[in-house]
Amino acid sequence: MSDAIYSRIAASALVAILCGMVLFASAGPAAADFRLCNNTGSRVGVAVGYKDADGWTTEGWWNLPSRTCETVLKGSLVARYYYVYAIDYDHGGEWMGQAYMCTRDKEFTIRGVGDCLARGYDRTGFFEVDTGEQAAWTVQLTESSEQSPRHPLPAGNPLTQHPPAGARTSPATPLNPSGSQNR
Repeated sequence: MSDAIYSRIAASALVAILCGMVLFASAGPAAADFRLCNNTGSRVGVAVGYKDADGWTTEGWWNLPSRTCETVLKGSLVARYYYVYAIDYDHGGEWMGQAYMCTRDKEFTIRGVGDCLARGYDRTGFFEVDTGEQAAWTVQLTESSEQSPRHPLPAGNPLTQHPPAGARTSPATPLNPSGSQNR
């Protein structure tokens, strides 16, 4: 082989290495978010609740078209337990539980979970999602025909007074955290 061929091979290898380094550097860390996936044939409205350093907050509404996912809280999770309420716009029904929090019909961010009605809000039952202190989590909303086993809320939960009736979850694998919620 001639020196020209070796030079071309070396130049091509150098370009490939540099491209790989640029791709690796731009990849960044994996996203750490709280996501919801609508695995139904309906449009779904979603509200979430959580406790951060400033106290309890509920937020809504995210409108998820059929068979889509959306990140509803961006960044690393700040709590172990999150709460979700969802409603099926097309066929009726809801995903709910016994953790009561404040909501309203229009887009909202509400601080605090007490005295919802007195403050002019609705009082809505959310189901609990135990993220196991993972940095990211995905909740799968599914049809009732895909029901998973029930798991009760832990004792001493400040938001509940009775075991949950409407919350159904399925366990997550540590490498791909997700919970399934069924109507």
